[in-house]
Formats: sequence, C-alpha cells, structure tokens
Amino acid sequence: MSKTNPLFDAFEPVSAKQWKQKIQFDLKGADYNETLVWHSNEGIAVKPFYHADDQKTSGSAPKANPSNWKIGQTIYVADTEKSNSHAIDAIARGAESMQFIIPNSEVSVKNLLQNIDLDRVPIYFDLLFIDIDFIKSLYALKGEAGIFINNDIIGHLASTGNFYKDLKTDFSDFLTTVKITNSITVNTSMYQNAGANMVQQLAYALAQVNEYLNQIEKAQEKAMDFEFLETLQVVFKVSVGSNYFFEIGKLRALRLLWQSLSEAYHIKANCKITAVPTKRNKTIYDYNTNMLRTTTESMSAVLGGADVVTNLPYDAIYHKTNEFGERIARNQLLILKNESYFDKVNNPADGTYYIESLTEQLAEKALALFKDIEAHGGFLSQLKNGIIQKKIKESAVKEQEQFNKGEVVILGTNKHPNPNDKMKDDLELYPFIKTKPHKTLIEPIIGKRLSEQLEQDRLKNE
Repeated sequence: MSKTNPLFDAFEPVSAKQWKQKIQFDLKGADYNETLVWHSNEGIAVKPFYHADDQKTSGSAPKANPSNWKIGQTIYVADTEKSNSHAIDAIARGAESMQFIIPNSEVSVKNLLQNIDLDRVPIYFDLLFIDIDFIKSLYALKGEAGIFINNDIIGHLASTGNFYKDLKTDFSDFLTTVKITNSITVNTSMYQNAGANMVQQLAYALAQVNEYLNQIEKAQEKAMDFEFLETLQVVFKVSVGSNYFFEIGKLRALRLLWQSLSEAYHIKANCKITAVPTKRNKTIYDYNTNMLRTTTESMSAVLGGADVVTNLPYDAIYHKTNEFGERIARNQLLILKNESYFDKVNNPADGTYYIESLTEQLAEKALALFKDIEAHGGFLSQLKNGIIQKKIKESAVKEQEQFNKGEVVILGTNKHPNPNDKMKDDLELYPFIKTKPHKTLIEPIIGKRLSEQLEQDRLKNE
C-alpha cells in the first residue's frame, strides 16, 4: 500500500490489541465483554470491531459468482396451459430461472415448456412424487442452461414423516435419478423455517448430502456405471433469514463445507445454491413490512453467492398466488440487479474481516456438529430416532422465547404494532400450522412462524 499511497507511510499500523486497549480505556471501567460483545444463538461471540490480526485464513471461502445470479420464479403446476403462459409472462417481465412444482405424473412437460428458451433459462423441477419414466422424459428436454430435478428423498422423509414408498425402493429410485441427471438436490429450507439455527442448518445439509454420497459409493462398489461421481453436481435449496451478515456468512460457509466434503469424495464440481427468503419472520399484520424483510434477505443471498434467488411475495402466507404480489417480488430483485448493481462484482464479501470471521466460525461449528452426527450413526439414523427433530425444537423454542420477550424484534408485530390493523376478512389462505393427524414413520419437521400465536390472539379479538 505504501508504494501506491505514500501518504500512509506517515502512519504506524495499529494492531488489534492496541484497538482493544483504546476501547477499554474509553469505557472508563465498564466491562468490555458485557458492554460490547453479544452472543448469537449459534454460540458466536460478536465483537465490536474486527481486524486483520483476527483472520485465521485469507479468502477461505470458495469463489462464487454473484455477478451471474439469476432471478427465479416458482410456479405450482395445477393447469399445464395456464402454467406455461404464466412462465412465459414471468420471463418476459424479468424472471431468468423457473422452478415448477409438479403434483403428479399426468402433467405434460413438453407442453409446460413450450416456447421457453431452454438454452437460456435453467429449469428446476420440484416433483411431489417419484416416477423414473417421468424423470427420463424431463431430462430428455434438457437445454444448455440445464434442467435440475429434486431427488431429495431424505428431505421428503423429514418434511412429511414418510418415504415416497419405502427405504429400499426410494434409495433405488434415487440412485436411478442420479444416473439420469448426474445431480443431487438437498433441501435445507425446512430446517430454517422450523427454527434450526445456522450451525444446525449447515451441519444437517452436509450430513444429508453425505448420506447420498455414501449410497452412491456403495453402488460404485457393485457396478461400474457410477464413474461420473467426480463430476456430480449438488443443488442446495436454502432459506435466508434477516440476520444480514450472518446469512451472507452462512451461504459462504455452505460452499466451504461442500468443498471439504467433495474433496474427500474426489468430486470436482461446485455446488449450486438456490435461495428464497424465510417464512419464519413473515407476518399477516403490517404485511407491507414483509417487503423490507425479503429485500434484505435477498441481498444476503446475492452477496453470499446464491446462484438463483427466488423472492417470496409479501402476501404469500395469507393470499393465493396473485399477479400483483408476484410482480412486486420480482421487481424487488430487478431493482437489486439493474438499479443497485448487485450483479457487477464477484465475491464482494471477500476481505471483510467480520464476514470472513463469521464464515470461518459457522463452518467450524457446523463441521464439528456434522462429525458428531456421523459418530452417532449418521443423519438418517438420528432423523429416525428423533434426535434431529429434538435439536431443532430446542432451537425453535429458544428463539420463540426471545420473540415473546421482545429480544427478537419483528416490527409491526411484537414492536410498534398498529392496533387498527384488521385481517380476519383478508385471509385467503390459512396462515398457521395445519394439523392433520395421520400415521407417519418419523416425526415430520414442520415450519412455524414466530408470530403465529400472537396473530391468532389478535384475530380472536377483532
């Protein structure tokens, strides 16, 4: 720096120790740790300042390409013709990637994708079933941009409590889809929406994909048609909360952890991350504030290195899909990309001591938890035994208590609420946990918003 900026030659460098001494002097006897250091639910101590002296490594996170992130759009396919028109309209209005939720194998994918440029628009299929012939027909349509198929059977088990069919059949179908698509999808969104902290989300994502890689390795030992493992692609579906810098660090830590795991399996391909704002902090009262939340959450996703960001409409939890809500959500991302220039710089978080520190700490803690899971039978075993569910509940209860005490603030709900807000007649969807008692193999992991009980009480008194 002194060669290009001689001005700095006149200043002595200041170490982290000197900064801390100066701060302690200015505190005039107050305790440094009690006054200025706070602790996150992940057990990370957040300091008042960060310095180069604190960095263990330099530029530790694998390189992402935020300048190449795409604006996503999700469509539930109830009617093929309408969904096709919906997708074409969304692309014309700025969507750059599509996610189709397919309820059954009766959907005509050829008609669904008609007039969509598959060389330019990547397509993500979230199938609510497993049908190998259907998946083959999907992949046969693959263009240069790529088709990605959700084959997350463990994620289905975790969210519903049941396999699609049974353990043996599901894993057999899973291996067949991997042969067809050369990809794996891991859904971590359910953990975030159910109240898992960031370390848990990362560790569970790693443990889940490790279960799949173990299955593929076992198949390799029996047959030689899994030689493509080294080029396997993994898609992580992630929900992003409002803890701005932590969420940036979370996505960067996810790439770092995947890099470590992929090296152990000799896999060269990088992961893809598709991100969506969380539902956990969204509200039905003062609902316009949801737009502020999703804006910062989308910013975290971009800066953290997500490949696709699909915004959540501000009214998604209480309104049916509607053109206005979708347009606003998409326009938020268009503003970030085209007016705020969030597509101009790769790895903008590199070299920021605070985010680098968060990335390292989240990765280290998640890796330790992952190793503990593996040492005690693995993710699937702990899921069947209810251990994963128990840990998520403990985290969720802690966060709920913080919300109830006002320590976790949701503006317009537990702080500065508008008592004149009336919502009873505006609910098109039931915005609370739905309970349908039925037999399941394991206890499902179910998302719950922090403000649900408070909102139910308000609705009763309208």
